[in-house]
Amino acid sequence: MTVAIALAAYAAFAAVALPRLLRRAAWTDRAPRLAIAMWQAAGASVVVSVLLSAFAIAVPASVVGHGLAALFEACAALLGHGATLSTTSARIGLLIGGLVLARLAYTGGAVLLSTRRGRRRHAEALALLGRHDHDLGALVVDYKERLAYCLPGRKGHAVITTGALRSLAPEQVTAVLAHEQAHLRGHHHLVLAAAEALARAFPRIPLFDQARAEIARLVELLADDEAARHHPRIHIAAALVRLATGRVPAFALGAGGETALIRVRRMLHPQAPLEWRERLSGLLAVTALLAGPTALAAAPGLGAFLAHHCHSFLITL
Repeated sequence: MTVAIALAAYAAFAAVALPRLLRRAAWTDRAPRLAIAMWQAAGASVVVSVLLSAFAIAVPASVVGHGLAALFEACAALLGHGATLSTTSARIGLLIGGLVLARLAYTGGAVLLSTRRGRRRHAEALALLGRHDHDLGALVVDYKERLAYCLPGRKGHAVITTGALRSLAPEQVTAVLAHEQAHLRGHHHLVLAAAEALARAFPRIPLFDQARAEIARLVELLADDEAARHHPRIHIAAALVRLATGRVPAFALGAGGETALIRVRRMLHPQAPLEWRERLSGLLAVTALLAGPTALAAAPGLGAFLAHHCHSFLITL
């Protein structure tokens, strides 16, 4: 029971404290990929802690004390054929764990299915209204509003309107389409779907709510950085200014949007990338977040050590 309480306490602490630490971190815009990994690891850490806490309730304290392998063995015995749940705590623990997993599976499936349906309907409309431009490597749609976005999926492609083509210079068009291709190559729609699923599955939890918003912002920064590897930043910034007011479908990823003007300043005034020591500290913090709950279940002393150092890394960064 001590392990279960410790895991539950860590999950509660992380769900409230980690978003505050990450939002205050000044380095995230300099390393959006690492920042996305940090938010994802924080969310996974909370979910895994709750699950392990539930399973720890379901098994005898003597088994938990012998480490994670014994814990999983006991859980398998409880779920095995002919097993009986002899205590109320075992029933409660397995019920909590089952509900959490069922909620995650249901919400995750609902998010994926709804976005897939929306993309499919939109793709059918684009097939009738648009034409593929081989030189641009994008689908061109005759529409006066300035839009550039990508439609993810198995046959994902970039989309740009004639309004955007008339408004942007050729080099700006190439730069903004590189941004969209970066979204497609990075499968950013799956990253956003995972964050959306957690926020919907467990609403009003600060970590999941803020992770959804921050990850949506960070994937745009990441796509900007990928485009800037091959195109001048001034072209990306100019394109963002002209596309800032465009509204793309909810299931698509667009170059414009609410964060466009902030990203323009970032393109025009780039910050130095993280030094290797800072990146190493960030990677160690991600590792601590992912391994912390398991380490706490396997060896409470090691788990406390990892949790302490994860907190220190976040403060340092």
